[in-house]
Amino acid sequence: MFNHEALDFEVEKFNLFAYEPAYAVPPNIGVGLRRKDTKQPLGIVSENYEIVQYMDIVDGVEQAITRSGMDLYDAEYTTQVYDNGAKIELTAKFPAHVQVIDNKNDAVIPELKFRTSQNRTWANNMMVGLWRSACYNTLVNGDKLAYIYGRHTKNFNVDGFATKIQKAGEFIAGDGMNEMRTWYDTKVTRSQAIDLFSKTLARRTDNVTRKKVANKVMLSNLMKTFDEESRHLHGRGNYDKYSKTDGGTMWSAYNAATWWSTHGQTRQGSSLHNAKPIREEKVRKMLGSNTWKELLDA
Repeated sequence: MFNHEALDFEVEKFNLFAYEPAYAVPPNIGVGLRRKDTKQPLGIVSENYEIVQYMDIVDGVEQAITRSGMDLYDAEYTTQVYDNGAKIELTAKFPAHVQVIDNKNDAVIPELKFRTSQNRTWANNMMVGLWRSACYNTLVNGDKLAYIYGRHTKNFNVDGFATKIQKAGEFIAGDGMNEMRTWYDTKVTRSQAIDLFSKTLARRTDNVTRKKVANKVMLSNLMKTFDEESRHLHGRGNYDKYSKTDGGTMWSAYNAATWWSTHGQTRQGSSLHNAKPIREEKVRKMLGSNTWKELLDA
């Protein structure tokens, strides 16, 4: 897919004081980061900084695209390397899914943009959607259907990434297009989202009262994802401060639910993968619940 030759290099740490010419830096400032092949310095990081090589990340992106179900016929892939390898940007366009955007007559080709860096200037930053233009602060002129934002030193979850691309792909490709478009346009307040998750995904039986109550930890995680989805998909992205968005849409709730179903905390052994079918079944039941249907009728 992407240009592996342009990314076929590794990054390593090096002692700043042993570098020639020596860096004039205070003691305990950290360590240097450089390319192994050219010894080109890329930046300064802490000693505890965990290096994740570009090809490991790109492999995850390519796996996610392949598993997404998108029609990749005539897809266009672009690989950009900036600042001698300090930053990279991947772009994939999917002309097989050309759409009319914002009820206008102009055709727009869906695309994926993914950015990351080795010098911490860019985090893992992925957007999938239909737009005419996009900026580095995640604002777009069009419909952004999925996003990921997080430090690239954290574990790259291919399952969770693939699910986000797949759900955006289903929206774009037309599988249930009318239904999903309705979800995208139907407003949901935070209190409605809390009520939805409390009665479905985060519902549990209290061991003392034996009444159905909300699992506060699960509800908190779901609402955090809902808020992030809402500010990035329907708000102003990174220009909106966290927790300042008052609500979102049913699409935000749907994305939060499907992300939860594939992106839980790592557990011992393979128990996380064993829990995945159970979580996906819970999401299916949520979509068939009266609480979900009431949001459509509100």
